[in-house]
Amino acid sequence: MSDHPRKSNFTIEPFKNPVILDPGYADKTWEMLEHGIRKILNNNYDGLSFEVLHRNAYNMALHGFGEKLYSGLVTTLTRHLQEQVSASIEAAGDDQFLEELNRRWLEHDKALTVIRDLVALMDTTYVSESHKTPVLSLGLDLWRDNVIHSKEIQARLPRALLRILQRERMGEVIIRDSVKNTKTLIMYLEPSSYQKDFEKPFLDDSAIFYAGESQVLMERCHCGEYLQMVERRLREEKERASHYLDDSTEPKIISIVEEEMIAKHMRSLVHMDSGLVSMLLRDEYEDLGRMYSLLRRCAGGVSTIRDLVTSHLRETGKQLVTDAASSRNPVDLVRRLLDTKDKYDRIIAGVFGDDKTFQTAVSTSFEYFINLNSRSAEFISLYVDDTLRKASEEAGGKEDVEIVLHKVMALFRYLQEKDVFEKYHKQHLANRLLSGRAVSDDAERSLIAKLGVECGNNFTSKLEQMLTDIKFSQGIIRGFYASQGVDEEAGEGPILAAQVLTGAIWPTRPSTACKLPDEMHDVCEKFRAYYLGSHGCRKLTWQTDLGTADVAATFGNGQKHELNVSTCQMCVLVLFNSADRLSCKDIQQATAIPLPDLKRCLWSLACVPDMNVLCKNPMNDDIAEDDVFCVNDNFTSNSFQVKIDTAAAEESSESEQQEIRQKAEEVRKHQIDAAIIRVMKAQRVLNLDGLVAEVAKQLRPRVLPDPAVIKRRIESLIEREYLEDNRNQYQYIA
Repeated sequence: MSDHPRKSNFTIEPFKNPVILDPGYADKTWEMLEHGIRKILNNNYDGLSFEVLHRNAYNMALHGFGEKLYSGLVTTLTRHLQEQVSASIEAAGDDQFLEELNRRWLEHDKALTVIRDLVALMDTTYVSESHKTPVLSLGLDLWRDNVIHSKEIQARLPRALLRILQRERMGEVIIRDSVKNTKTLIMYLEPSSYQKDFEKPFLDDSAIFYAGESQVLMERCHCGEYLQMVERRLREEKERASHYLDDSTEPKIISIVEEEMIAKHMRSLVHMDSGLVSMLLRDEYEDLGRMYSLLRRCAGGVSTIRDLVTSHLRETGKQLVTDAASSRNPVDLVRRLLDTKDKYDRIIAGVFGDDKTFQTAVSTSFEYFINLNSRSAEFISLYVDDTLRKASEEAGGKEDVEIVLHKVMALFRYLQEKDVFEKYHKQHLANRLLSGRAVSDDAERSLIAKLGVECGNNFTSKLEQMLTDIKFSQGIIRGFYASQGVDEEAGEGPILAAQVLTGAIWPTRPSTACKLPDEMHDVCEKFRAYYLGSHGCRKLTWQTDLGTADVAATFGNGQKHELNVSTCQMCVLVLFNSADRLSCKDIQQATAIPLPDLKRCLWSLACVPDMNVLCKNPMNDDIAEDDVFCVNDNFTSNSFQVKIDTAAAEESSESEQQEIRQKAEEVRKHQIDAAIIRVMKAQRVLNLDGLVAEVAKQLRPRVLPDPAVIKRRIESLIEREYLEDNRNQYQYIA
């Protein structure tokens, strides 16, 4: 017998007898439900029993009256929306239209949620089985069909939205939530209606508004004010779109503002009196940046700005470099060019966002106008010379010289005749080194290194050798005095400080003959003997016109000064140690200085106010052979050391310029010939255009020759049988 109790099986069966309902049950129940639903739709919950309503709706669905419940709900909702909601919204004034629409929608949405809960069983059984629209979706569809698509509301809604947006654009404060909620409602119910009924009219209306506003602003405002207004409008539209318009609308409305306020007035803005040129002249960088950031939004905006910047810079630079007054002060001219370059570099970096196209435009503009002046290479070299000389005299000048040289190299890169600059720089470097006015060996070598980077070592090899000669000369002088057993600083008598220069390296110039005083002549001969004793195969030629001398002078009043003079001036002054009065003719016989040079020397000693260590009889500015000179015993100066410059020869600078250019052009011919031969050796056969282009490319680091000059050199090489011309196909003759 089992200990487990026996299990019994049982089932629950339906009632044997169906529930018999009152024939009027459905009508009576629906009548009660309809009354409650109407109160819910009217937001009136007084006296309602949700438990009773829910039970009745449940029983109707349970006993098969789902169709009656569903159709009654549709009828009740439709009548309520048509007779109360639509009528209420249509009756609202323009200012309250959107608020009333949103208020009614919120009430309807809330009522739908309550009604759905009441008829939940119908929603899950009858609706699903009959493939009807669920209650919530049904309420939305009925709202759309009976309210939004109401003829009057459908016509008024876009106008109301546009009107309120227009008021905000005009500066009024609006209730943004009304617009936002309306937009959300439209997008929720029918997205296509938003684009068709609102967005398109909104964009069309905006285009008209901004077209009119831009025209008025263009007539009333200067460029800076207009740009600020455009910036403000873009900011407002972006904020407006993000707050209560659809995300897809933002790029469209921004595009309309750009088109109507920027693109259509782009050229007028840039070229107006208060436009781009005025901003450049007045350094209005904030407005420049605003113009760039706005115009770059539109096709062709950046090129419009760049073209005017280029034309303005070229015109300004052309006036600067071709102005006769500017050319008379080359140092100031180059300084102004550097200031202009600094200004545009700052604009490109700070305003135009380091735009490479602007950098290229500025570079080509500088290259254009700098090379309009054939003396630009000379002027840049003069500026470098002036900078280095001043830096050697001023305290702390060496600290800034590297910055200046870096800026100068920017101008140097634009030169097409870099070989001419080399000639002038070589001359100026020689003068600095021989006069002891170089800022430092490091600064000079730094500049040479920068030139080498730009043009190659061949460009700077002679310049480096000049510095080497100066250092070598210092050792030679120390060795000379050591061999004489004399302290060069404490020794008695004349002290020689000679510079031994390599003749083929240093710039050549006509030498002025000068007979040295006997005591100086003896020292020079001793130095010659010493130098040739260790360098017997070399030859020394004295260049007295390049030398200077420090002369200790005592005047009649007992006042002592140290006079820094040229070697020729020293030779003249020493004569007055043994004579009280000398004529120009006597001085010329004693010194052997050519008469034109002697007259300039005497003029600087006797005719310059505050520097007249000699007296002249008769007292005038003309030097004649019979004029008599004597020491000015009344000479005084506040400085112990007095520097007396020699007057420059008339038109010497012009003849020097011609000579330097002729030498540069002569060297250039050989460089072009060598480049042609190099190209033809590599190519063997080449047409004219290809040969000219390749030669220009090779020579560009030093010079940009005229194609006509290259063609003449090609013809010269053909005549000398280096090349052969076969119907414009040039062939190298090995």
